[in-house]
Amino acid sequence: MPFRWSARATQTVSAAAMSALLMTSAMKHFREPRFFEQVVPDYLCRETPGVGESPAGRAVPAPDGGRRPLAVMSREEWIAVSGLLEAGAAVGLLIPVTRRATATAVTAMFTVFLAGHVDALRRAYGSAGSPTQRKVHTVRFPLQLPLILWAWSLRNPGRRW
Repeated sequence: MPFRWSARATQTVSAAAMSALLMTSAMKHFREPRFFEQVVPDYLCRETPGVGESPAGRAVPAPDGGRRPLAVMSREEWIAVSGLLEAGAAVGLLIPVTRRATATAVTAMFTVFLAGHVDALRRAYGSAGSPTQRKVHTVRFPLQLPLILWAWSLRNPGRRW
């Protein structure tokens, strides 16, 4: 008799794989934060990108006088917070009782991350973008849809998309 996977077993393996992916990404947020810098939209950041720091070692505020309602953190803080969220989600997906809520949150998180990928694409194809940035972000953007669908699929055991 051939081995057959139950719907719950399939979902558990899928959740473990998504968890491993999220934990790997979370660790990369802290080991190589520069990898994620381009995916954090400027309108979320208090400081102006590329300007650097003041002589006192503080981030230079945005030239618009800081009138960015969503700019509540620095780019580095956004990267760290998203890394922590991904680490928490990685753990939540491994716990059957929290899997549905976590999968819903991960779906929302990946959907929100689309804004960063769109902004990175916009900048990559702008006048300051490089051919490497164009290649990287052109590949990264379409990968978001399978991630969103995968996270959504973890909400219900045995259910296909």
